[in-house]
Amino acid sequence: MSGRGRLRVGTASWTDPTLVKETQWYPRRSMSAEARLRHYASVFPLVEVDATYYHPPTPELAGLWVHRTPDDFVMDVKAYSLLTMHPTTPRSLWDDVAADLPAEHAGKRNVYLEHLPEPAVERAFAHVADALRPLDSAGKLGAVFFQFPKWFVARRTNRRYLESLPDRLPGYQIAVEFRHRSWLDDDTARATLRLLEDRGLAFVCVDGPQGFASSVPPLLAATADLAVVRFHGHNRDTWEAKGITAAERFRYLYSSEELAAWAPKVRDLAANARETHLVMNNCYRDYGVRNARELGEVLGEGLQPAPEEG
Repeated sequence: MSGRGRLRVGTASWTDPTLVKETQWYPRRSMSAEARLRHYASVFPLVEVDATYYHPPTPELAGLWVHRTPDDFVMDVKAYSLLTMHPTTPRSLWDDVAADLPAEHAGKRNVYLEHLPEPAVERAFAHVADALRPLDSAGKLGAVFFQFPKWFVARRTNRRYLESLPDRLPGYQIAVEFRHRSWLDDDTARATLRLLEDRGLAFVCVDGPQGFASSVPPLLAATADLAVVRFHGHNRDTWEAKGITAAERFRYLYSSEELAAWAPKVRDLAANARETHLVMNNCYRDYGVRNARELGEVLGEGLQPAPEEG
């Protein structure tokens, strides 16, 4: 694609407890879920839904999101943990999927997708597709975002799983973020990007700490109509720390200089996609909303006025 596509800037959550309870970004500490989403959506044109990683969405909830946001608002919905090879609590499974768990796994604390027979896997994807239909029908679903764990390495079985995703969620834009460097090493990066492009999967560009097996280089590439950049910050001390919250893990406030350096890179990326999503995942207190607003200003994107503190 030639020419610049639409840029959207937002954060990876609008409900993080440290944002809600420890800052004055929202006008009031006690706000209903509806009022909080309406307020967020009055400022930013994009949000990433994080809660769907822990519990799969329902059509009723997706319908409420449609009702509570402006016509031009877009949501990237994080894929349920089960579908991204993460450990998943059995009580969060759909009843008809849990019923197919083999006996040796039914009583475990966590289950994995590989524990399920293929018919149950197909039903799990069908449930997600049905749940997101209200968002998609309203034109408010940006992408279903698959963030894979660091043990999801570049091997044949995992490549086949990636190749299967468009058929499992037909009609939906899927975005993929890797957390293992094997996908983007010098010898594999080209093959990885070609696979994503061939299947219409959006590559998620990552800005994060370097030097870990779970680090990937900040490679910018558009492999679909949608391009995505997620900003995790550069807090090396917490990147792989155990026993901390997500907010603590991504506790990093970008400087003005760091964000300004991203502007030309983002513009180049946007020239090759119909739409580009820029997501601040440094959702510690108001770090994400502050940096999202500043990045929008650097890029010349007209966000709404910041809410008054009080």
